[in-house]
Amino acid sequence: MQAKDYMNQFGGLFAALLLTSVLVTVPLPASAEKSHVAASAAFSTGGEWASYNKSLDGQRYSPLRQITAANAGALTEACRVKIDDHGSFQAGLVVLQDVMYATTTTDTIALDPTTCAIKWRHHFRREKHAPLPVNRGVAYYGGRLFRGTDDGHILALDAKTGTEVWLNTVGEADFGEFVSGSPLAWNGIIIVGTAASEFGVRGRVIAFDAATGRELWRFNTVPLPGETGADTWKGGIWNSLSGGGGGTWSHFALDPVSAELFIPVGNPIPDFVPAERPGDNLFTNSVLVLDARTGQLKWWYQLAPSDGLDHDLAAAPVLYRNRETKQLLAAGGKDGYVHIIDRTTHKLIAKTAVTTVDVNPPSPTPQGVKICPGPAGGVEWNGPAFDPERHSLFVGALDFCAIFRSEPGTQPQAGGSNMGGTWTGVGAATGWVTALDADTGKKLWQFHADSAVLGAVTPTAGGIVFSGDNAGNFRVFDSTSGKILKTVDTGGSLSGGMITYEAKGKQYVSFTSGNVSRTLFGAVGRPSVVVMALPDAVIAAEVSLNKPDIARGHDLYNGVCGVCHGADGKTWHGVDLTRVKDKMDAEQLMAFIKKPRSPMPKPFPEPLDAQSLRDIRDIANFIMQWK
Repeated sequence: MQAKDYMNQFGGLFAALLLTSVLVTVPLPASAEKSHVAASAAFSTGGEWASYNKSLDGQRYSPLRQITAANAGALTEACRVKIDDHGSFQAGLVVLQDVMYATTTTDTIALDPTTCAIKWRHHFRREKHAPLPVNRGVAYYGGRLFRGTDDGHILALDAKTGTEVWLNTVGEADFGEFVSGSPLAWNGIIIVGTAASEFGVRGRVIAFDAATGRELWRFNTVPLPGETGADTWKGGIWNSLSGGGGGTWSHFALDPVSAELFIPVGNPIPDFVPAERPGDNLFTNSVLVLDARTGQLKWWYQLAPSDGLDHDLAAAPVLYRNRETKQLLAAGGKDGYVHIIDRTTHKLIAKTAVTTVDVNPPSPTPQGVKICPGPAGGVEWNGPAFDPERHSLFVGALDFCAIFRSEPGTQPQAGGSNMGGTWTGVGAATGWVTALDADTGKKLWQFHADSAVLGAVTPTAGGIVFSGDNAGNFRVFDSTSGKILKTVDTGGSLSGGMITYEAKGKQYVSFTSGNVSRTLFGAVGRPSVVVMALPDAVIAAEVSLNKPDIARGHDLYNGVCGVCHGADGKTWHGVDLTRVKDKMDAEQLMAFIKKPRSPMPKPFPEPLDAQSLRDIRDIANFIMQWK
């Protein structure tokens, strides 16, 4: 029998598309069993970007593999949309259920993640003057979005419409309190923190009920008298009258198994006169660990005790396991180091400088002293990311030294400056992207950028790392070597999120471009969301060249074909799919699936996109290997 005659008998293939309510399970071939887990991770999961750092553990790692070191050079801009004319744009973007969410200081915007078309926009009208206009994004839970405001509120919106659901007060804007960080959402709880230390706040972490907005618990990051850690503030007025600082700037991390909540806590005040607040000044400059359910203190690790250089911890730590499966965390601070800590012993394992750092720096003096990094240096609000396949950490940093001058005797000011001195930057700000061994902290490679690296650094299973700088340069690195694979001038500083996601079979990369609040360190630009992707022609060519995924083809067969052709491939009117390979090759079978003969329906409408081509390839190759 000729191949074309066999195709005539083959009319029932994929008729199951008409019977989508039926599911047949087909045994997985032995040859595919080992790759099934990896295939599921690469294609069936990981396509969304659900929170600020993608996952609760803060790893900021994507299992997507379509963009690789081999094709990253072909990345091109898919769309962009101007979000505002001016202002701060440091948001961590989120993509869920085919919708992207972005925030400015006052607005929350829903967009199409493939075309940049705006679906809806909510504008928050401040009740009071904002101490510092900045916002770093939303949390999503149960069909709602949650965000802080720069006048001290937390807001819940309907994710589909942008309609306000509830509003609650977090802090007092008149005294310098506001919410800049993206909230963390888990198990019906929404958790936020107050900023900023320099305005004289007593930092707080507060949990709210996601459904009602009712406060559930709170924890003071600078302890009141009688609370744990209060004895680390001695002989001064700063923690009693001014609050002591300890604001939180960005996102948190959480282990849902232990319910441990990991909070990055900012600096004490006055910033530059540590002698006026003797002691370690807990819990400032610390990874503070609470029980997320109750707010009870569990443990802490302080990166810089009795800090006199504004070397606070602004970025969320990343939680991961080492090669021996021990639980670790990595935190990058404005002290310029990445600290790797054992979560069981709470001891430091490694401490690696990722920018220019003075070892054992002096305290500021009235005459002035140069110290690296300065108050605006080190790791800012985007901390390390973890690549589990390569067991590496990737982090961006700012290289910017300063002259510190102290002013002893400064008095606390509620809502005013409580720095206890001044600072002046030295030279031009530059930046670093650093890769570290996640177990030892050993440097694997490092790239020195001509401008600050403040935005997120994001690794993927495709063997690449996405990053950007404040000169507006979007970059793609090879994860292993650090080789630059692609550079694009986006026209505005990259200071916010760097995310990658999948939609309709295509992997996209998106980031914020344009950020007026950090013009000292790079290009201004208009606050815009930029989306990049591979051209369809590149994807289509690679689909035909790449090795088919048999395990994925098995899953597709179960849902598409098995209801008619059966678990053994022999159910449809005498057609034996296990014998197809005797009559045609994989290319011929793919051609037939694309344009089948009646009575088989056309399973993939034309024009065929990258997702359809990949599906056809994997199904055909699964059938061809059947024994």
